[in-house]
Amino acid sequence: MNIFRLTGDLSHLAAIIILLLKIWKTRSCAGISGKSQILFALVFTSRYLDLLTAFISFYNTCTHPQTHQTRHITYFLVVPIGGLAFLVNHDFSPLEIMWTFSIYLESVSILPQLFMISKTGEAETITTHYLFFLGLYRALYLINWIWRFYFEGFFDMIAIVAGVVQTILYCDFFYLYVTKGECFWFGNPQMWSGTQNVLALV
Repeated sequence: MNIFRLTGDLSHLAAIIILLLKIWKTRSCAGISGKSQILFALVFTSRYLDLLTAFISFYNTCTHPQTHQTRHITYFLVVPIGGLAFLVNHDFSPLEIMWTFSIYLESVSILPQLFMISKTGEAETITTHYLFFLGLYRALYLINWIWRFYFEGFFDMIAIVAGVVQTILYCDFFYLYVTKGECFWFGNPQMWSGTQNVLALV
């Protein structure tokens, strides 16, 4: 059994549960980026289209809800990534292109959420927990790819590169989460400058 993939999936599930608990407890979506949630909805809708033709698992079927709507999607992310998925994929077929699109899009879907936090300068404790487990899920999946390469001979360059990009985007957040505690202030420009440079493009 691949413990890293299992732990990664459990971290992802924990992030979703924390998000839903935050919304239920506060009766509000304040602090949650609607753009990120719509992008994640696109990610999992396009990734699991094969559920219409084949049952994969109970986890994949049931654990990807959509929350908090916003008026528009960050088109500068969706359109270029759609083009990239069309050009760089494993197999030029509709389902494979959509799967590749979901992998690319997931790697940057957290950007609007991080941008929202950088603009407000702070985050609620429960929101930081949500982001931490979401980032932990992706970091564990990187270890999963290494495990699969050494023990199964499986290597997926698209998934690995996208996972590395996504984990890098979380690095500043992880640092602040560990050093500043559960609920922290994003007011230190030196700590937050790396991610702010990326978020400036959002």
